[in-house]
Amino acid sequence: MRLHHVGIAVEDLEEAKARYRALGFQVVAEGEVAAQGVRVALLEGEGETLLELLAPLGPDTPVGRFLAKRGPGLHHLAFATSETEIEKALARLKAEGARLIDEAPRPGFGGHRVAFLHPSFGLGVLWELVEA
Repeated sequence: MRLHHVGIAVEDLEEAKARYRALGFQVVAEGEVAAQGVRVALLEGEGETLLELLAPLGPDTPVGRFLAKRGPGLHHLAFATSETEIEKALARLKAEGARLIDEAPRPGFGGHRVAFLHPSFGLGVLWELVEA
């Protein structure tokens, strides 16, 4: 697998976009994932570097609770899998002892199917698998 993007929890999406634009990143997609209670901005830098800025739609959402507990910052690392491999990757990681948040893929930003693994397996970092 390869690193697909780095997810960053932010309180103010517009302010965060401006700061990353100052580094040369360009906004390539924006939207909302209502099922996860989040507004998203996907930014691209040189070398196909992708950052996903996540702002909560409310305080009682996963990212809202994350911000209340930990403040803004690294939310997750996302790893790309092929479209036919995400289920196999989940099964393999579960066999390796990963605690899965998602037993099956769910809809994510940009129409990708995604699945999250508990931070205990990622050494304190939430991991996301993304069909790419």
